[in-house]
Amino acid sequence: MALNRPFVFGSLLALGLSASAVAQAQNKGEELSGVLAAMRASPDGFSELSKRLMPSVVNISTSQRVIQAGLPEFPQGSPMERFNDLFGRDDDGFRRTSSLGSGFVISEEGYIVTNNHVIEGADEIEVGFADGRTYPAELIGRDPETDIAVLKIESAQPFPAVKFADSDAAEVGDWVIAIGNPFGLGGSVSAGIISARSRDINAGSYDDFIQTDAAINRGNSGGPLFTLEGDVVGVNTAIISPTGGSVGIGFSVPSNLASIIVDQLIDEGRVRRGWLGVNIQSVDAALAKTYGLTTPAGVIVTSVEDDSPGDDAGLRVGDLILRFDGELISETRQLSRRVAEAELGEAIKVNIIRETNRRELTVTLRERETENTEEPETDPTPPIFVGANDYGLKLIEVSEDARRRWRIPAPVKGALVDMVDPDGPAYGQLEKGDVITEINFKPVRTPVEADKLFESEGGSDPLLVKVMRHGRYSFFALELEA
Repeated sequence: MALNRPFVFGSLLALGLSASAVAQAQNKGEELSGVLAAMRASPDGFSELSKRLMPSVVNISTSQRVIQAGLPEFPQGSPMERFNDLFGRDDDGFRRTSSLGSGFVISEEGYIVTNNHVIEGADEIEVGFADGRTYPAELIGRDPETDIAVLKIESAQPFPAVKFADSDAAEVGDWVIAIGNPFGLGGSVSAGIISARSRDINAGSYDDFIQTDAAINRGNSGGPLFTLEGDVVGVNTAIISPTGGSVGIGFSVPSNLASIIVDQLIDEGRVRRGWLGVNIQSVDAALAKTYGLTTPAGVIVTSVEDDSPGDDAGLRVGDLILRFDGELISETRQLSRRVAEAELGEAIKVNIIRETNRRELTVTLRERETENTEEPETDPTPPIFVGANDYGLKLIEVSEDARRRWRIPAPVKGALVDMVDPDGPAYGQLEKGDVITEINFKPVRTPVEADKLFESEGGSDPLLVKVMRHGRYSFFALELEA
């Protein structure tokens, strides 16, 4: 590679190196390595990197129907009706909650990685790109243990994708950037460094977080933490903050762990984890000495389940597990992670110390049994309201009582929205109390006229609906779901 010497000279001076140091570097033929190392340590900016990566980062929005069972619902027109909102109900006896998060595309086919807590319990998931495109997303699989989830979107065109980095090669002090959707703002970039590795924040059995001081806030969850090469080194998952905002302590699932989970979710829709069947405790300096060790290492077996892989391999209470599959074990969560990630059904060497004597055992792991965490298939709300049209709207006449209640001006005529199906195309746009006055620029005077226009004008193209709401006109585009 040819290198422009004046450029090298100027770059080194700009980075604070003396002219004599520059001359020495040039004389020794170290221009390239010196410039690259200096630039890696102190980048001039992140604009070009951000432009390249932004198209692959997405916003995740979800909605969930919540039935407020057991809470009172006061009838319409009752003096107590205003307390329905206080008890969490709307006029139709339900409410929807929503959440915002981030994610990133990992394949041209449309696979997207995000956090489990972003999409957990969602009835609908929508993915939005920086250029304004939005797609409904299918949940491929999720893993609450590591807070990783995989979504899938469809398009005839390939999606811009990014790849995972080797998180084991990441070092404390390396520059990183986070791109995501903080507080719903979308397309936000923050920069920082890796502050620490292998953090345990008591989030689960497999804690192995990368800590960063790059600003991560609510809405960044599920977004990528990038290296300066533009590869994903972590999935932003949690923060520690007394205020709810970023204070420079954020945590990301390392890419090497995330990629294992993602591959299993795509291939099988779930995660298969190894099971050893033992409980363990850490080793301090005093315990290490009793096992003939000069420094703390390994973990001590405190119980062994009958007929478990550990029992079959001959592990006993009191054994100190020093190495698992050749890797030196230093703490309990390290062994938990290695067991979970190990290949099932294959013989694995386990080095132990039993009463100061070293031994080697062979264990064959089986899949860990997990409790069924699927939500029951119950839906107390009917899929569509009785009397609703294809857009999920139940329309009634504009009565004098309705005019007083909804403050509808006397000259306004149209169809009054009485109910909006939470699973219908109009949900989230039209509301109870709206008066539809035009559909595709055609006047509406009665509910019958409105329903006829919805039927005749509806189809693959969106309908333009003119609505009177709280004394003002608004326009909405309603589109039938494919």
